[in-house]
Amino acid sequence: MIISKKKDRPRLIENMKRYDRFYLIGCSECASLCGTGNDEALKEMADDLKAAGKTVTGMIVAKTGCQTLGTKVELKKDKDACDSSDCVIVMSCGAGTQSAVEIFPDKAVYPSNDTLFLGNMTRFQMFDERCSLCGECVIGETGGICPITKCPKNLLNGPCGGTKDGNCEVSPDIKCAWVMIYERQKKLGTLDKMEEINPPKDWSHSQRPRNLYAKEPKEPKVKEIKA
Repeated sequence: MIISKKKDRPRLIENMKRYDRFYLIGCSECASLCGTGNDEALKEMADDLKAAGKTVTGMIVAKTGCQTLGTKVELKKDKDACDSSDCVIVMSCGAGTQSAVEIFPDKAVYPSNDTLFLGNMTRFQMFDERCSLCGECVIGETGGICPITKCPKNLLNGPCGGTKDGNCEVSPDIKCAWVMIYERQKKLGTLDKMEEINPPKDWSHSQRPRNLYAKEPKEPKVKEIKA
């Protein structure tokens, strides 16, 4: 899931001081789990705007804020409220904010959150970064633990010389990623994987911006010509 945190509220409102009428868009998925885009977060934002003398024309927690077409359809029922606003505040991740920019090309759009990382929720609203979106996943070779994300040095072939007592040299308060990988491979009976040399990472897979068309294009049908 995409992890986000709330921006400094007074600073955000100050940055939007030229606008008077606001429409709020949250997200029922990642941002809701982070507490940054659920009903409660939208109500809090609305209260802060009203306290600053602003008007909130309407609000919605979109099913999936980054799904541009789906969100556009959801907003149809609030057309008047959207039209009467002069600024849209998006309370989801950066992708959701940019969906709103496409939906509202003639309105100002502001994000209420900072988008941090792709991670897992380990306990309620406690999050760990697990994936760096590098475009070439290696965890099949490293026991399901990502050395690109878990190791500050992105090492692909074992720990650095600074590892001490199983902890990381860069961040001594965290466990070394390669110690974790070793323990995992040992538990699975696959320690022989540690003897394999992983090739240098092809960072071209993570060049930005990226795009993907997930549906394979159909090959054109070729008509048989009978003799």
